[in-house]
Amino acid sequence: MAGNRKERTPLTPIAAPRAKARRVPEPVSKRPDAEETLRLILARLDDMKAEDTVTIDLTGKSTIADTMVVTSGRSSRHVGSVADHVLEDLAEAGVRNTRVEGMPHCDWVLIDAGDVIVHVFRPEARAFYNLEKMWAPGRPNGRRAS
Repeated sequence: MAGNRKERTPLTPIAAPRAKARRVPEPVSKRPDAEETLRLILARLDDMKAEDTVTIDLTGKSTIADTMVVTSGRSSRHVGSVADHVLEDLAEAGVRNTRVEGMPHCDWVLIDAGDVIVHVFRPEARAFYNLEKMWAPGRPNGRRAS
């Protein structure tokens, strides 16, 4: 039985570096991190001429996301177009399972990209909901003052 076993010979000096230099396979999902997702979204909003874009840091205020982006479109059609283009860019970048609300009417479209939440409003709806005030830095946990 001992004769059937192959003895392992040490690697030759040429084969040893190749054995150590094994490449780790790339992850199957190449989802961008929160910072890259935010950069991608802000670039698209700028390209689409979204107006009055505000970025709100949610770190320590909420567990739902790291950042919230609030922006406006000039009309319902512009709001829908901005949202569509942001969604296309997110999908192209590998951000999957993006959830969207409000597309049929396009008064207020919410895009949940995981680490970043985007609100695209018509100006009237944005003034009514006033999310920037609700999530202002001076308010703990994003609550309104009583």
